[in-house]
Amino acid sequence: MLGDVFSYLTDGANWSGSAGIAAFGIQQLLLTATALVIAVVVGLPPALYLGHRGWGGFLAVNVSNVGRAVPVFAVLLVLALGPLGSEKFGPFGRAGLATLVALVLFALPPIITNAYVAVVEVDRGVIEAARGMGMTEAKVFSSVQLPLAMPVVLTGIRLALVQVWATATIAALVAGPGLGRVITRGFANHRTYEVVAGAVLVAVGALLLEGLAMLVERYADPMRRARREIARAAA
Repeated sequence: MLGDVFSYLTDGANWSGSAGIAAFGIQQLLLTATALVIAVVVGLPPALYLGHRGWGGFLAVNVSNVGRAVPVFAVLLVLALGPLGSEKFGPFGRAGLATLVALVLFALPPIITNAYVAVVEVDRGVIEAARGMGMTEAKVFSSVQLPLAMPVVLTGIRLALVQVWATATIAALVAGPGLGRVITRGFANHRTYEVVAGAVLVAVGALLLEGLAMLVERYADPMRRARREIARAAA
């Protein structure tokens, strides 16, 4: 079977066309990136603001709990059976909008929770020292709280990225876009090697995105950059 999987993945014919692996992979990548950007834009600002003010801890925790408890497939099925799943949505195809909405809802909990907790857990002594130096609240947030909280904030975004990529596969169960179509096609045609090949593609994609996100996280962390600059100056 592994030989059949390798042959399937190395056959150029399986990668070309509107029903090829490349087209499905691009759909899933677009879905993942779009859902993540929307979730960051919607969830990150209020989470950071509430964390700075110290409000809404109950809300942040329960958003995370609800996100873990509600099955994504159930949400996707409800959305796909309604108006959101009846029409094509740009490059995402049929049920693309329903899939996108479900993935955004799935991406919000780790982003909101990590951002809120990261800002709230910044050492209060450091914050009070900044205020004692005459910094405004906006300056305290941008120059003290946000840089110190950034590693945990970026970790939340990275977790959301990998989770959304992997979860986007289930869109194929409602005739949606993505690499899950390879898996469902294999099931429908009783081709086990095609099912395994689809699973391998999703797993490899998750590993690549995880590695890329870790590199971005490493270079986007302002505290890490500051430590590198201090080390460079000392050297």
